[in-house]
Amino acid sequence: MKQTFGKNERLCSPRLIGRLFQRGSAEVQTFYLFPFRILYIHDMQSPPPLPQVLFSVSKKQFKKAVDRNLIRRRCRESYRLNKEPLISLPRESRPSYIAFLYLAKEITTYDVIEKAMAQSLKRLEKLSLAIQKNQSNS
Repeated sequence: MKQTFGKNERLCSPRLIGRLFQRGSAEVQTFYLFPFRILYIHDMQSPPPLPQVLFSVSKKQFKKAVDRNLIRRRCRESYRLNKEPLISLPRESRPSYIAFLYLAKEITTYDVIEKAMAQSLKRLEKLSLAIQKNQSNS
């Protein structure tokens, strides 16, 4: 499979982003894995062909756009290289919409970001397999 990160994989819809960041919503699951907080939704009715992903870096934490863009580029690249296990899951069981929120207070190296991204995608894969197993038992 090509290791690309195209427009169809980016989460751009304001309606979906609002749904993902809605406080107290039962459909949104979350977990922390330094330096990320990951929010995701499993859309059972009409899942997109590929998971749609959003990367967010706090403007309050990183005042300069150059710094925010550097972190976002590193996050996108690490996702692009490590997304294969997540994409190989069946469409109904994998998360449809994912947001990666960068929480560290300083700019971390690419190695730290890539390691955390790989671990978080493995965790998403495990959670998706558990959901798939629960659906098959029902």
